[in-house]
Amino acid sequence: MELNSDFSQAALVHSDRLPWHASPSAGVSRRMLDRIGDEVARATSIVRFDAGHSFVPHTHGGGEEFVVLEGVFQDEHGDYPAGTYVRNPPTSRHTPRSDAGCTIFVKLWQFAPEDRHQFRKDMRAGLATVAPGVQRAELHKDAQEVVSYTRLDPGAALDVDAPGGIELLVLEGALTRQGGDLRTGSWLRLPEGQELSAVAGANGAALWMKTGHLRHVAAPDT
Repeated sequence: MELNSDFSQAALVHSDRLPWHASPSAGVSRRMLDRIGDEVARATSIVRFDAGHSFVPHTHGGGEEFVVLEGVFQDEHGDYPAGTYVRNPPTSRHTPRSDAGCTIFVKLWQFAPEDRHQFRKDMRAGLATVAPGVQRAELHKDAQEVVSYTRLDPGAALDVDAPGGIELLVLEGALTRQGGDLRTGSWLRLPEGQELSAVAGANGAALWMKTGHLRHVAAPDT
């Protein structure tokens, strides 16, 4: 399966408009944003766990990172409430579940093969002002990419010109930009050479963002 697999082109998806598709595990469904592959895939998705359901135990051959959007995600390592950012690198293993139900934004098979840095953090910790009305916390940085959390006051301007491409998910609020407005749940991917210029809406905005990574796109080994 290929979905939004041409990384030289911009992609904008309003995830709240997408249908939920069942996964191989009962009670776990997903909305697919981009994908190269079938069940073993380089994939970006919104995944929903119904209350009391789990996914099969698995090892991350290509790594997994995710943001808890709603509810509490759980595995044998602990509980992860909404607002948590998690990186599970290649060779890590777990059995995900959610006793009360949750929704996560997850990216698979997008790690450097040698990465073994596993961690979790509250995205909202460590926010610092980087521009008028704009606060940012760096979540992860390596030679391949930079991952961050950004909060914008109402009407604040966001301008990003990063080599290697830009990807973001709107976690709260809305953004106005040429080429299509974004709201909560909107996912945007801009290829290398395209800048992001946007203004936060009347209630401000909060974003998860990754830059630099689109120079390192590869399909998973199957």
